[in-house]
Amino acid sequence: MTTQELASALGVSLRTVTRDLNWLRDAGLPVAAQRGRLGGVTILPGSGLDLTRLTPGERDHLSLTGLDEKQRAEIDASVESRRALSKLGAARSRRADELLPLTDVVHVDSRPWLRAPTSGTTPASLIGPVRRGRRLRIEYDSPREACPRDLVVDPYGLLAKAGTWYLVADCARVPRMYRLERITAWKEVGRPRRIRENQTLATVAAALVERWEHHHAIEVSATIDQTQIERARRIFGQRLVRDDDEESATGHKVTIRFLNLGDVRALLPFGSAITVHGPTEVRAHLRDLATSLARHYAPAPTA
Repeated sequence: MTTQELASALGVSLRTVTRDLNWLRDAGLPVAAQRGRLGGVTILPGSGLDLTRLTPGERDHLSLTGLDEKQRAEIDASVESRRALSKLGAARSRRADELLPLTDVVHVDSRPWLRAPTSGTTPASLIGPVRRGRRLRIEYDSPREACPRDLVVDPYGLLAKAGTWYLVADCARVPRMYRLERITAWKEVGRPRRIRENQTLATVAAALVERWEHHHAIEVSATIDQTQIERARRIFGQRLVRDDDEESATGHKVTIRFLNLGDVRALLPFGSAITVHGPTEVRAHLRDLATSLARHYAPAPTA
């Protein structure tokens, strides 16, 4: 068909037809247009999507596996990602007997439940210097420090883990993960990053996650009531190991791993449903926390 015939059939202008044909070609559809007296617009049969029609940026964004729409927006990647996916979706029409596309029946939301809005550094603000491979000076407000620390780091990149964004970087050649919401300020140092040889964002992040999940400084021996064991497993995950040789009708003997002594406060909401047997410093710390809490809520003395 000629563009004039298309314009008449669709009730639109020639400019609209030309614009839409260009969009269809950019989307990868096998549309060919030939100028001249014998020319016209043809859609070629039997052709599949040509990925070379994707721009370099669109091909790059297709590699962002595992991110949902909100997370793509947080790194300013949603526009190009949607454009690339629309080109894939426009490659050919679905026959009536075909399965529905996975994107129509699967939705990913990686955010944790009841997550409060976060402040601090946004992923979009850091993506530029990280992609340029620059060294950064950050101000990091750690919950275990009295005041924010000033650190010079060499970034590998950004990690989205369980709905939280982290900056994965070497600090004095030691790998660390920094929660973006706790980075209160940052600036480029003005020199290229210096990361360890043969290390990538994926390898460093995997090692840090492995260390956090499986290598803890404190192992707590405890007994958990039968009614609370499933709740404890949901909260502590792999940090809780059941001793199947020591079970009774009322409780389960377990070991729970913690990174720091202060982290054992997570046991307090269980009250007497968890009995800690050791180490001694953990029992003492829980006793001090419970005593302070009881003192805080003690009824005011009457006259």
